[in-house]
Amino acid sequence: MAEERALPPVVARMWGREAVSRHGPRPSLDAARIIAAAIEIADTEGLPGVRMSSVASRVGVATMSLYRYVGSKEELLTVMADAAVPEPPELGGLPWREYLVTWTRANRDFLLARPWMLLVARLTPPMGPRSLRWLDRALAALADTGLDAGERVNVASTLGGYALSEATFVHGMSSERGGGGDAGVVGMAEYSEVLAEVIDPEGYPELFAAIHSNAFGDDAEWVGDDDFTFGLDLLLDGVETLIARRTTA
Repeated sequence: MAEERALPPVVARMWGREAVSRHGPRPSLDAARIIAAAIEIADTEGLPGVRMSSVASRVGVATMSLYRYVGSKEELLTVMADAAVPEPPELGGLPWREYLVTWTRANRDFLLARPWMLLVARLTPPMGPRSLRWLDRALAALADTGLDAGERVNVASTLGGYALSEATFVHGMSSERGGGGDAGVVGMAEYSEVLAEVIDPEGYPELFAAIHSNAFGDDAEWVGDDDFTFGLDLLLDGVETLIARRTTA
C-alpha cells in the first residue's frame, strides 16, 4: 500500500488539513482573521504594505505569533490570494463558448478590482479551493466538447493566462494615466508617439509601418472592451476549430 503523501504546509492551510493540537491553551487568533487583515492591507496600501509586522499590528498580536498560523510571508501571500478570489460564474446551462467568454471576463475583472493580485498570481499555480473552483468550472463547460482532459486543462490555463495578461496591461496603462507610473508614457497614444521617435524603418520595417499607419489606435481601442474581445475571440476560434477537428475524427 502506497504511503499517503504529506501535503505542503501552505496547501494544508488552504484546505483546512492541518493537524490540530489538543494540548495547551486555546488559541486567541485564527488563520481567517490573519488572512482577512492581510487582504485589507493589500486593498488599501498595495502588496508592499503587507508585512508580517503590519498584519500582526492589524490583528493586535506580536509578529512572532503569526508564525503559528502561517510559516512565512510567501505562504501568507499564497493563502490570501486564494482567499480573495470570488466565486466563479455559474454555468447556468450556457453553451461552452458563451460561458468561457463570461468566465474569462470575470477573471480579468476580479484581478483589476484587486491589482495586488496581479503580482501574486504569477508566483504559484492555483492550489487553493477558490482558485481551483474556477478551473473546475471551465473544465465543466468543456465537458461535452469531445476534448480530452489534458486539452481542457490547457484551454482553461490559456484563457486564465489571457485574463491575467490583459488585466496587467490595462492596469499598467491606467496607472500611467493616473500619474503613478515612471515610464514616461501616458496611454497608448503617447506610447505610439514614443515608439515613432525611436523605431527606424531599416531595423524594424514592419513595426515602423504599423506605427505610422496608426495600427496602435487610440487609448480606447487598446484598453477598452473591443481589444479584449478581439483577443478572446481569436483564442476561442482556435478552441472551436480544435473541437470540430475532434468531432470529425
